[in-house]
Amino acid sequence: MRKIILVAAGLFVSASSQAQILDVIKSTVKDKTGIDLNTPIKTKSTTSTTTTTSPKTSSVNLNSLTSTEVSSGLKQALNLGVTEGVKKLGVTDGFYKNELVKILMPEKLRAIDTKLRMVGLGSLADQGVKLLNRAAEDAVTESAPIFANAITSMTITDAKNILLGTDNAATNYLQTKTQSQLFTAFQPKVKASLGKVGADTVWKSLISKYNMLTGQAVTTDLNEYVTTETINGVFKMVAEKESGIRNNSVMRTTSILQKVFGAQDSK
Repeated sequence: MRKIILVAAGLFVSASSQAQILDVIKSTVKDKTGIDLNTPIKTKSTTSTTTTTSPKTSSVNLNSLTSTEVSSGLKQALNLGVTEGVKKLGVTDGFYKNELVKILMPEKLRAIDTKLRMVGLGSLADQGVKLLNRAAEDAVTESAPIFANAITSMTITDAKNILLGTDNAATNYLQTKTQSQLFTAFQPKVKASLGKVGADTVWKSLISKYNMLTGQAVTTDLNEYVTTETINGVFKMVAEKESGIRNNSVMRTTSILQKVFGAQDSK
């Protein structure tokens, strides 16, 4: 029991000494710095003022664009697609060696290809296909103003919906609205090109040989077929350009393209 009392007394003395040392430290700090360690330090209220910053997705907000701006941006993208597409297609092999747009044998006449090759006339079939593409390459150079007029006269009432649509939404819209107009305006040019490159003559010979060999009477409107395929080829090139502008900021080479398609980046 005596031992316990002695230990307790020792702890008391130790604690008392510590308290005295702490008082000396506090007094010294107050004398040297003026800071009273006995006075609780007031802390600023830490009201939650954390600002949540959403990721910066675009410097332009869609709501800041007018329908006129959106329409102008879409039309400019389409015009660029037409200009570049026609330039690429309107040269030798522009259609023929481009798998995206190459004009094949008309579907209803593909039996001709098989039959002619069976009797050793495959070269005539190859020449026929090549000349269809040559006619398209010749005629397409005349299509640029026709497409440009269709784009200019296009009214986009739902411009922002098109902007936020698929990668080729504007191209699809234009094709739906102008296909028949383009066909009517472009068909005479294709007819002239078919005659110019000799495609009409070769195909008359080709079909004649087939009919003679099979005893059938196969006919097709080459002018209608090539006109449709040429127009579709240009639209494929326009769609490719539109997709590029939508997905690659480097291809937005004007301020209106940067503004309009920069806004759609955050869709």
